[in-house]
Amino acid sequence: MSQEALRRIMLRAPVIPVIVVQELKHAVPLAEALCAGGLNVLEVTLRTPVALEAISAMRRAVPEAIVGVGTITLPEHFRQADEAGAQFGVSPGLTSELARASAEVSWPWLPGVMTPGELLQARGLGFSLCKLFPAQQAGGIGMLKALNSVFPDVGFCPTGGVSRENAAEFLAQPNVLCVGGSWVAPAAQVASGDWQGIRALAADAAQLARPTR
Repeated sequence: MSQEALRRIMLRAPVIPVIVVQELKHAVPLAEALCAGGLNVLEVTLRTPVALEAISAMRRAVPEAIVGVGTITLPEHFRQADEAGAQFGVSPGLTSELARASAEVSWPWLPGVMTPGELLQARGLGFSLCKLFPAQQAGGIGMLKALNSVFPDVGFCPTGGVSRENAAEFLAQPNVLCVGGSWVAPAAQVASGDWQGIRALAADAAQLARPTR
């Protein structure tokens, strides 16, 4: 799928919640709370045994959500996520094997990069939108400014070390389309079923400003 389709997804909200679903029963109310707060692009990470089932459950019960799969690290993850109903994918890195597998599904993929060399590889494979990961360890705001001076055509979703306290600074960068963050779905609040609290966190994050793009 085209980079333009991915760009539209990334621009729907300033923050993409990075979600870890430990119990399947939490999937739907979590998606409902985040969407009610104004964050309807959700990244469900492949870090738990129920992740794929959670994606399917969210797709069925929360049609307003755009549900993607995160932590794609193996080629077979694309097929598994496709069968679960994923609408986009995200990886912490980039390999030629993953790039080939991404072409076998109809939804867009956001590969991860950390260095200029990895970004050159991504551009060579046709990717002009990337996840900067781990963003803070990669150099944070300074790295984004440096990359923009050399690669002004590349847009980013920084993830890793992005918080409510620094999200606005990341979003102010001209090459940042959105950020990925877990602070809008804290593990303790998910475990306790504090959906109102998560909705409030999402509503606060949804109000973060971005330059017009």
